[in-house]
Amino acid sequence: MKSITLIYDDSILEEVEKEVLPLFENNLKIKVAYKDYRTFTFTDDDFLVCYLSDQQLREFIDDIIENHWKVGFLPHPKMKEGLQGFGISSDLEVAVENILKTDELLEVDLLYANGEPVLNKLIIGNTFSLLYGSGVEKGAFAKLTGRIKNFFKSFRKVKLQDYIIECKTDSEDLKKIDTAGLGILVVQHGKSSILSRRIIEDSNPNDGLMHCLILAPKSYWEIVKFGFTSIFRKKSKTSMPDYVAHIKTDWVKISSNSVLDFAADGMVASSKEIELEVKPKALGIVPGKLLDTNKEVEKKRVFKIQNLPTGELKRELLKRFLPISNHATTEEFKWLFSALRENSTLSTSYMVLMALSTIIATFGLFGDSSPVIIGAMILAPLMSPIISLSMGVLRQENNLIKNSLITITYGLAVGYLFAVLITWITPLNTANSEIVARIRPNLLDLGIAAASGVAGAYAHAKKEVAKTLAGVAIAVALVPPLAVSGIGLGWGDWSVFFGALLLLGTNLAGMVLAGALTFLFLGFSPFRLAKKGLMISMFFVVLISAPLGFGFSKMVKENKLIQRLSGAEIPQGKLREVRVIQVNPMRLSMTIVSESPLDTFELEEVKKEVQEILGEEIELELSVAIKL
Repeated sequence: MKSITLIYDDSILEEVEKEVLPLFENNLKIKVAYKDYRTFTFTDDDFLVCYLSDQQLREFIDDIIENHWKVGFLPHPKMKEGLQGFGISSDLEVAVENILKTDELLEVDLLYANGEPVLNKLIIGNTFSLLYGSGVEKGAFAKLTGRIKNFFKSFRKVKLQDYIIECKTDSEDLKKIDTAGLGILVVQHGKSSILSRRIIEDSNPNDGLMHCLILAPKSYWEIVKFGFTSIFRKKSKTSMPDYVAHIKTDWVKISSNSVLDFAADGMVASSKEIELEVKPKALGIVPGKLLDTNKEVEKKRVFKIQNLPTGELKRELLKRFLPISNHATTEEFKWLFSALRENSTLSTSYMVLMALSTIIATFGLFGDSSPVIIGAMILAPLMSPIISLSMGVLRQENNLIKNSLITITYGLAVGYLFAVLITWITPLNTANSEIVARIRPNLLDLGIAAASGVAGAYAHAKKEVAKTLAGVAIAVALVPPLAVSGIGLGWGDWSVFFGALLLLGTNLAGMVLAGALTFLFLGFSPFRLAKKGLMISMFFVVLISAPLGFGFSKMVKENKLIQRLSGAEIPQGKLREVRVIQVNPMRLSMTIVSESPLDTFELEEVKKEVQEILGEEIELELSVAIKL
């Protein structure tokens, strides 16, 4: 039988006598009000059980350590941090039963911040609600709702703060880290807080080490991406985000050029520097039922800090609010600029490939052969100068813009030259399906161009992506309309020439804008520098979009018309193979499936029936199919 001394909060004496004392039965030696504990002399045989708030426990804990008292803890209504820090069950009966049945005490470490004990966690700067909810929601729906709320909280303006972090290494040397972050969470072990218990596994309450988690996103995108995936995450799938650094050691000093705002167990304070230290095996306690005390862990310091922003990147991030996308440093895109400058330069090989790809594309168009046209797309070298132009527009690099435009212009000129020459020597002057498909551009073609521009820019920015695949996507959008426009010029057919030229201009403008936006999103330019170039590119795209929108509306109208007529049954038979030849005036081609031949009068009746369905006059090319 244990001889227990209860140290209780005298402000809730009635609750203590009604709910706490009966649970101890004959094990209680004496009860002492917290305000009077200093008037008592406790021996080494005394076992103290504390029913105190977090604030009272923080004041009491130094006396416990100094006098080597043996203690246990009960879940006081205002003891929230202590519950998590010492793993105490929130159920009073369970906590009392655990104390009465546990014979062996556990010596646990205690974390101090600027000489003051920390029961659970210390938060510096912005809170970690951007990562997880409070953790107190009960029920699947409540947890999901909390995660969604925290996801939308991430869309607020935030600014990083500079941090100078000094910590002890395995050799007891000091390691100094000059970085920037949104906030820092410090816990003594992985069970200390809702956040840490989910992502810190290798920890123990008496391993002599603390854990510092440094939240250092380089963009809003990193936060939003993790927040979105966190909404639907499973507990077993939880992992630390890439932008959270992890330091595991026994001594850390954190300072800044500005005042540090922090909260130790919810108590808000400010300081120029915060010194954190773990005092090993400072307390002899009855471990809480939720405290993992049997787990074997490696008592080794950890420094997972490779993703922390330093140097130029740190200085860029501190200048303004957190950017939408990651900012690449000069070192990170130096190789890309070298490649783009080289690609923007006119060369003999570029001109030869441009001529050959146009020749192949033109012959393929005359031959109405898709495979041949695809071969020309693969060979075309237009991707490189277009992507270089995108970067030049984004960063206002005049030389890059000038060289890229010269290279593109010479390439297009060579393409026109060979397309016109082949048209003159080829005795074909009828527009087939491959040619017609490229003289009526619409908004769908602009979408293709945008996707091609994104593919090209992304492939150049990422070394691991095969650039040939993006090259095919770029060529798909440029070489065929270039060749068709040259064919129209060779025929002297201005509707073919201008139709294909509009598609060519659409694709070029769309690719440049999409490529520039992709580079912006990947962090190769701040928005303030990119704004002018993006606005100019956007102007050209909007200008071109007007006729494209008209073409798209015509296509939608044609599709609706075909849908209304295809399969329609009229007295003379069923309509099939409906095709729109011309919109204004309306000219249609279709087949009517009949059970018997139709005379001239019946054919006129078919036209009248179709006009009645459409509600307008039409010209009709009609074929009759007999159903046997």
